[in-house]
Amino acid sequence: MIEKIRQYINSVVLEMKKVTWLSKDELISSTLVVGIFSVIVAIFLFFVDFGISEFISKLLGGK
Repeated sequence: MIEKIRQYINSVVLEMKKVTWLSKDELISSTLVVGIFSVIVAIFLFFVDFGISEFISKLLGGK
C-alpha cells in the first residue's frame, strides 16, 4: 500500500515537471480579462433580472 502511494506521488511530481506554467505577465493579463468579463456579465444579468422583475410585477398588478 505504501509503495503504491509513493509511486503515485512520484508520478504526480513527474507530471508537474511537464506542465507549462504561465508567465507573470500572461497570468496578470488573463486575470484582468476574466475580471472585466465577469463584471460585464454581472451588470448584464442585473439589468435582465431587474427588467424581468419589473415586467412580472406590472403583469401581476403590483406597483
